[in-house]
Amino acid sequence: MPSLTQTVDTFPSVRIPSESGGLAVEVCLIAQMGHGAGSHLFASVASRQRQHGAFVDELDEPSVKLGGTNFLKGDATSLYSFVVGPAGHPFHRHAGHRIFTAVSGSGGAQLRFSSVSTQQIAEDPHNFVRALRFINIPPDCMFTVRFGGETWHQFSPLSRKSMHPAFFALSCHTNELGGNLPHDLKQKVLANEASIPALTELLPPEVAALLEAQEFDAASIPATTLSLEAPPGTLRRVLCNAARSSVGWLRGAWSSWQGASGFLSYGGSGRAVKELKAAPAGSLLNQQLAGMPVHHDDTFSLRITGASFKDASAAQLLASVLEGFLLNRPGGVSSLMALRNALVKPLGLRTSPLGCPVSSLLSADIDTLFAKRYPVFDQSLNPADTRAQVILGANDKHLLFRSCVAVEIVDEHHVDITLGTRVHCKNLFGRFYMNAIAYTHRRYVAPAMLRLAVEFALGEVEDFQMHSRLAPA
Repeated sequence: MPSLTQTVDTFPSVRIPSESGGLAVEVCLIAQMGHGAGSHLFASVASRQRQHGAFVDELDEPSVKLGGTNFLKGDATSLYSFVVGPAGHPFHRHAGHRIFTAVSGSGGAQLRFSSVSTQQIAEDPHNFVRALRFINIPPDCMFTVRFGGETWHQFSPLSRKSMHPAFFALSCHTNELGGNLPHDLKQKVLANEASIPALTELLPPEVAALLEAQEFDAASIPATTLSLEAPPGTLRRVLCNAARSSVGWLRGAWSSWQGASGFLSYGGSGRAVKELKAAPAGSLLNQQLAGMPVHHDDTFSLRITGASFKDASAAQLLASVLEGFLLNRPGGVSSLMALRNALVKPLGLRTSPLGCPVSSLLSADIDTLFAKRYPVFDQSLNPADTRAQVILGANDKHLLFRSCVAVEIVDEHHVDITLGTRVHCKNLFGRFYMNAIAYTHRRYVAPAMLRLAVEFALGEVEDFQMHSRLAPA
């Protein structure tokens, strides 16, 4: 039967009614990207996903949770990124409905849906095949997809022989608790520990066998093709697809080889880092390098307000801040340290990937540990557990430095976190070195490190508070 092509003045869209009475499948083509953009974007997104702390690679659908739920504040939504490669992924479904925006690879994508219910499959597995509908997406296109819970779906490249990925997508789960979830999975969602694979149900074996049988003819399945650049089935469409495929292969390979990176730049912030005129009274930093000339002395402070710290532990907060120095490093500081390491290594000076004020957190010296993990020179915790501090530092050929990281719970709604550094230069090179880095250290390195470490610590505090409140009595 010949296909019928219709010209539209707005977004080409298709709506497939549900066979089981649920929500329809809706797909809308939004924009045509540049030649090769789909495979290029796929490669860069896939690279970023692999470096993410929440990366999950299961069911041929690598994914990352970019934003989780917060049921304490009435937010049941989650945001994920996921990619579907050249091999596609298996048919599956989710209990809750789904909405996502995607960009197809440079070979195009095919979206496959069957909205039959569990009961309809039990009555006759062939009902699944009878309800199958395909939607073809051209190469390098942005499109949106929306479908109801319990809708079976599978995504793959448009051509089985394609070397291009199907697409990458940003998916919003509007209600992570939506649908009929098993009790154990509900608890996982409430604890913000759900993932796309955990929320996925694979096709029953008897239906999977039908799709793999030799008599299954994919070409006989009703299909709708959406397009923006050229009408489907025309020579122009064929030439466009060939050009995009060729350019996409080159751009995808280039992106994979080049790798992906991102940048964070902090300007004004409600959590402003301030430089103090001197270390606070009672700071361990005041006891460091006693009897030696001090050639550099600074202390930076950041006050957290608004959150509830009534039952907080200064020791636990300090441990989270120290972990933040390790895991949430400013990219610019890391780049500066890489340059510094390359310049001073021939001189026999110590090197570290961490910013100098906290570089000793990577020390192999375990004689004195804070929280049974972090190597320190000294530590202090008051009896009320409202003020905790540690001394970090190192002795090098050109200078000695000590840094103090401290957390003080001022009251229920205010916490002060400080990072101070004191330096004694052993020789003229040490003084030259400090003069060369002092401005950058004060204006960027120390404030940026403190801000990101505290941001990490606050995230851990919020997760702990949420889990504590949601935990069963």
